Parts: sequence; C-alpha cells; structure tokens
Amino acid sequence: MTQTRSEIVAWVGSHIVPHEAHLRAWLRGMMIPDEDINDIVQDAYVEIARLKSVAHIQNGRAYLFQTAKSVFFHKIKRSRIVQIGQLTELEMLKLSDDDPGPERRLSARQELEHIRRLIKALPDKCRAIFEMRRIHGLPQKEIARQLGISENVVEMQAVRGLKLILKALETQGLGNNDKKQKMETSREAGHDS
Repeated sequence: MTQTRSEIVAWVGSHIVPHEAHLRAWLRGMMIPDEDINDIVQDAYVEIARLKSVAHIQNGRAYLFQTAKSVFFHKIKRSRIVQIGQLTELEMLKLSDDDPGPERRLSARQELEHIRRLIKALPDKCRAIFEMRRIHGLPQKEIARQLGISENVVEMQAVRGLKLILKALETQGLGNNDKKQKMETSREAGHDS
C-alpha cells in the first residue's frame, strides 16, 4: 500500500524524529566519531525518506535504530581494509561485487551534498533548530533554553525542517534516482531496455 508523502512525513515526524537523540547517544556510546554519527543519521533519514509506505513499521524507534545499524555496517563494509595477498580468488570476486563502484560512490556523495544544500536553504530559524537537533543531536529542552523559545516551537520547527527536506527530495530528485537505480539494476541483470 503506497501512502502519500504528507502521510509519511507526518508519521516520521511523530514516530521517528523523537528518537533521534537516543540514537545519537547510542552511537556515541559505541565510540563512533561525531562526523560519522551525522552521516549515519542523515543516511538513515534518506533511507526512510525513500519508503513508499510506513504502514508496515510497528515500532518507529526500533526501525530507526535498525536502519542506522544497517547504514553503519554498510559503511564499515565499504571502508574495510584487507590485504590482497590474504584473499582467495573467490573472496576477491565477492569483494568486487560488494564494492559500490565509483558511479554509486559519486552518486552517494552528490546526494549527501544535495541534502546539505536543502538544509542550508531552510528558513533561518528552522535551519538553526534543525541543525542543532539533527546534526548536533541537542535535546529539545537544551535548544529551547539556548534560543529562549518553548520546546513546542523547537519540535514544530524540527518537524517543519524535516518535512521541507523530504518534500524537496520527493519533488527534486528522489523519483529520478529511483528511475536511475531501476535502469542500473536492469543493465546489471542484462536486461537493457
């Protein structure tokens, strides 16, 4: 069942976003550097933003943590360093299959830069709150204290920022990336159309 983007955004705002600070704390507890935590959290949101429906998700917190774990393990897998002399031929073939390739790495970098531009394009107050909450992992209470506003305003602006970014992703390129991925998958499978 496909849901509308606004239904998904509303669900993410109420079932995923409130757990981000806990996720960041958990990742810090694993001794992951802050810049990697930011990437993991952003990549998790990108994965969630690609969903056509959230109706299958029973527990938003668990889903966010599982998505972040998947992103983290994928990141480790991509960055592992192995001595070539220790690999069998079969292992080398498997590694080459796992390598996302230069095109996909470039695409991922471009997607991350696109998200950074979308964050930068948010209205000033919304952007400041979004960055403090999502990038720096500050709790709502601390943001409210620093900015001299209510926690309710912090929450509303953080959700507004996420909605604007998800909407921009949907209208500016998420569909194009899906088409590109389908074309690449088709080509890789030998089904050029």
